[in-house]
Amino acid sequence: MEKALIIGASGGIGRAMADALAQRGVQVVGLSRSGDGLDVTDEASVVHHLGALEGPFDLILVATGALEIDGAEPEKTLRHVDPDALIDQFCLNAIGPALVLKHAKPLISREKFCVFAALSARVGSIGDNRKGGWYSYRTAKAALNQLIHSAAIELARTHKHLACVCLHPGTVQTQFTEKYLGRHPSVPAAEAAENLLRVIDGLGPEDTGKFYDWAGQEVPW
Repeated sequence: MEKALIIGASGGIGRAMADALAQRGVQVVGLSRSGDGLDVTDEASVVHHLGALEGPFDLILVATGALEIDGAEPEKTLRHVDPDALIDQFCLNAIGPALVLKHAKPLISREKFCVFAALSARVGSIGDNRKGGWYSYRTAKAALNQLIHSAAIELARTHKHLACVCLHPGTVQTQFTEKYLGRHPSVPAAEAAENLLRVIDGLGPEDTGKFYDWAGQEVPW
């Protein structure tokens, strides 16, 4: 791998991924809202920032997302479901990565293997949902999974060397999750980055359209 693009490079996982790749000697381009003004929910912003880049990239990783937006916590019951919270989650966690993929297409090689990966979450799996709750976040991540899966089918026709996937990083010790760690096993961001890179290293074009966890196990949709 020679060149990587990290969207959300100022976040816990994004920063750790950028650092881990740089240590490998990879040329890393990082974009974020806080550092560069990239707003993945604003298509004009996505067009502006991605249009200024020169590809191709061997890896494009979308590490943006949020569990809480404007103080709206994950819902424990139906009575806590709020339309605005649902829309906000969908905009950031589903529409954002979809817009990045839409406008990153010119940065993806048609000649050699490359990876487009979006960080998803196991709670977005419908098949793995046994606890319920967390309506907005679950729904947004389920939508992200569908968007990436559908795009992978389309892109396979023109980008035959691409693996377009969703990745579940596990529970990572970041500001994103600090209120929700509880008794769940968790790892530092640097360890999560190494786990994700091992999964990415093992991907091939035949894996496009799939959803993997940090250990390389396929997650049900």
